[in-house]
Amino acid sequence: MDKQTETTKVAWQPGMSRREFIKTTSGLAVAAGAGWGMFGQAPAFAQERELHILEWSSFVKPADVETDRQAAEFGKQEGIKVRVEHINANDLNARATAAVESGAGPDLIRLLGNQPHVYAKGLIDHGDLIQEVGGETIWPSLRDGVNVNGVYRGVPYFFGGGAYVYRRDLFDEAKVGPPQTWDQFMDVGKKVKDLGYPIGQSLGHSFGDPPGFCYTLLWSFGGSLIDKNAKVSIDSQATRDSIKYLAEFWKSACDESGLAWDDTSNNRAFLGETISCTLNGASIYFVAKQNWEKKQDPFVKQLDHFLSPEGPAGRFHTISGQNSCIMTHSKVQSAAKNYIRFIHKEENFEKFFVINNGYIIGVVPKWREHDLWSRDPALTPYRDLGTYGQHIGYPGPYDRRSQEVFAKYIIVDLYARAVKGESPDSVIKWAESELKNIYS
Repeated sequence: MDKQTETTKVAWQPGMSRREFIKTTSGLAVAAGAGWGMFGQAPAFAQERELHILEWSSFVKPADVETDRQAAEFGKQEGIKVRVEHINANDLNARATAAVESGAGPDLIRLLGNQPHVYAKGLIDHGDLIQEVGGETIWPSLRDGVNVNGVYRGVPYFFGGGAYVYRRDLFDEAKVGPPQTWDQFMDVGKKVKDLGYPIGQSLGHSFGDPPGFCYTLLWSFGGSLIDKNAKVSIDSQATRDSIKYLAEFWKSACDESGLAWDDTSNNRAFLGETISCTLNGASIYFVAKQNWEKKQDPFVKQLDHFLSPEGPAGRFHTISGQNSCIMTHSKVQSAAKNYIRFIHKEENFEKFFVINNGYIIGVVPKWREHDLWSRDPALTPYRDLGTYGQHIGYPGPYDRRSQEVFAKYIIVDLYARAVKGESPDSVIKWAESELKNIYS
């Protein structure tokens, strides 16, 4: 027993009532408790504050390095430890679901597309930050992704989309140029496949390239999953025309193993020189450029890009924002808001933008004017994705239902089933049933 404990031990004295005994011992106990601080016992230290950020692992690895660098710089300024966790983009859904349902986990999650609609109950109101970042100048499709019933549940940080990277040497050998229409693309694809270098396109269950191809194909032919009032509209002649086109294009122009590809498969195939053209972000070009800088590999000098072909209804691209979303369970919401402000400062975002080398695009139109696009003309088509960009709910609402359609790969499977041999009527009937289950 230590000395302080001994001072609190008081024996009962003759003539002392029970009430007086309790009063005396209670007073001494209070004094003894105060003594822990008075006589040199250090108080317990507060736990170190931490801002935990969860985001994708970028296809452009130097971008992750820059994100980590900026996070560390912000942490020093803010006086908080910042931990950035990078994971496969396909795993973000599961982690976000766990965080919202448990009320614990990362303080800020970089959610994709319109995932803020799905997880709205676990996200704070970001309306003040939206106005600081750009307000009404933010591309409409990106604002729609975070605007849940009039409340902004996140802040778009950047967006991406695909253009077609192709080999000029093979196109020259086939005596074709970059196509402007789907009919021209059919001709191009047949000729390069005859050379042994087909078009590479994924129709598997992966979040980027397959839906990026399928949605734009449907829209450009005049079809849609739903109309502007969210009524299912997949059963149309335009949808049939797009299915018939792809059935021929797939056999005549494409690497048919693409049914099993994910978002990395076409990158490997193109850089492995087995295909001549594929829909992709700028990451293929970026890797080829790095190989030139490191090994003087001239492969990059054969590469260029073109936008998605026009159809009877015009030219379309899917664009999808990456959104900074602060969780309601976070104990450091103020620091998380300041982090969003920090990464959107022009000098900080420009560093991130430039190091991505055209793979990502700023959420306001002014970034179309950056001289990055003129430094390397091969990247220029990506500059215009915002102009032709639509969200996956187009022409209807960009809400939980459109995200469910996307997550279930209904439109991708519609086309995948068709190229496997099912009739247009059969796959449309299947897709219509799936869509009505969601939009009923």
